[in-house]
Amino acid sequence: MAILINSVSPITHSSPETARKGCGFFSHIRVQTFLLNKGFSRVLASTQITISPKDTVFTLPNWRNPKNDRRSREVRLIDAFQHLECMIGKGQKPDVGQATQLLYDLCKASKMRKAMRVMEMMVASGIIPDAASYTFLVNYLCKRGNIGYAMQLVEKMEKYGYPTNTITYNSLVRGLCVRGNLNKSLQLLDKLIHKGLVPNVYTYSFLIEAAYKERGFNEAMKLLEEIIAKGGKPNLVSYNVLLTGLCKEGRIDEAMKFFRSLPSMGLRPNVVSYNIVLRSLCYEGRWEEANVLLAEMDGEDRIPSVATYNILIGSLSLHGRTEHALEVLDEMAKGQFKPTAASYNPIIARLCKEGKVDHVVKCLDQMIFRRCNPNEGTFNAIAVLCEQGKVQQAYSIIQSLGNKQKCSTTEFYRNVITSLCRKGNTYPALQILYEMTKYGFTPDSYTYSSLIRGLCLEGMLNEAVEIFKVMEENNQRPDTENFNALLLGICKCRRTDLALQVFEMMIEKGRMPNEMTYTILVEGLAHQKEMELATEVLRELQGRRVMSPNTVERVVMQYDLEEIPL
Repeated sequence: MAILINSVSPITHSSPETARKGCGFFSHIRVQTFLLNKGFSRVLASTQITISPKDTVFTLPNWRNPKNDRRSREVRLIDAFQHLECMIGKGQKPDVGQATQLLYDLCKASKMRKAMRVMEMMVASGIIPDAASYTFLVNYLCKRGNIGYAMQLVEKMEKYGYPTNTITYNSLVRGLCVRGNLNKSLQLLDKLIHKGLVPNVYTYSFLIEAAYKERGFNEAMKLLEEIIAKGGKPNLVSYNVLLTGLCKEGRIDEAMKFFRSLPSMGLRPNVVSYNIVLRSLCYEGRWEEANVLLAEMDGEDRIPSVATYNILIGSLSLHGRTEHALEVLDEMAKGQFKPTAASYNPIIARLCKEGKVDHVVKCLDQMIFRRCNPNEGTFNAIAVLCEQGKVQQAYSIIQSLGNKQKCSTTEFYRNVITSLCRKGNTYPALQILYEMTKYGFTPDSYTYSSLIRGLCLEGMLNEAVEIFKVMEENNQRPDTENFNALLLGICKCRRTDLALQVFEMMIEKGRMPNEMTYTILVEGLAHQKEMELATEVLRELQGRRVMSPNTVERVVMQYDLEEIPL
């Protein structure tokens, strides 16, 4: 680990926040005990502010569109924040509109702690923030994964006497549910009810979906029954979530019974409900039952949608009934819906699996004629030909598509390789890339990074390292972005030990790590729950000014690390 610390060099063109003295140099990493939960309370530490009797309202410096101010927007933003902090400390009140806009702009600039501080100072100075800005900040923190900070903010605001509504609590509930914390979500629900707030249909939908994903349909159903017993009234959205759960567990007969029972509960199935069960029936090849459902799909809320047509096309293609799939596609084109690449891709994939190259070309020609541009799924469908030993034919089709695109051939080929690697089709990508190089295409750094990411995604870490040898054999020196791609892939596989070896190789080859390099390594340690070590490394990197305050702040908040002075 010593090489990580001793290799760093200060960030160039640093912001005023960055240009602070380093807080010491370490020749090695010392693992100490940290109280990680202190970060929340310190960020939201209350400030005792005495408001003057005059309640003077001041305006902030114009950080958005100033005249004759050549400083960067970030510098002006920080200046406005510091001015706000200074003036409130003197007992004056800010203009509520300006302070609210500053909060929004700080969030956009990823300065979350400062945004939270603005909210706290507004309330402490006697200003009541509008509900929209408060809810926005809580929702913003939750979406960024900072649930702990969002909950601390809500608690702090409630202590100030600022009421929290159901919408704000829904942000917390959803944030916890998305991250697999159903128990905490249910505890939060009890707290919401205890405060006299009434959960709404969105609250129930978040909870039921989380229950299904974490514990399966049966437990989700129990939760629904408990909610109803307590007076809750979930709507059709919640029942559609349960319907999806039954279908994904392969319990189609039960799903059909559940679907048919919806009217008895006072619920009218909509097109989403029909599509859920239709998908399962079609992919299981239960065509007669599917036809019965299709015949029922009329009326405003159950008319077949684009998704309905794509379900039929995809399932027919899966079962080898491409002619019928094409008929459905034609019917779709003649009606009110325009086929998309997602409509064509299952047909192309099936034709490729059957090795029917001529039919594939014809289908693609029709697709282009209808002004439907190929996408990532199209390239992956064509790559199925490689599984049938038809690599040259796959390349020929891609070459033909490239000639019809507005972008350059080089850019198109690079996008194709990237698309294949992103979907876990790295081996076909390598096969097609070989054909491309035979006809003059030279992979660039971006293309090699895509291959590295794809190999790591498929768990082939050693093969990803071998890409560097391939690059050197082709007289291309791996750059920092190539190393970053490899480091990120390795860290996602929770192999920080191997990542540090690659980092050493990076230094040996004379490639200078950048801020992204160090961020990847620190986050890799955090993902492996090495919080103390991640904090120590981050503190040292901050002290050496190789990571900007913005990045340090984001990492500290995202992983609930011990707070680091900026």
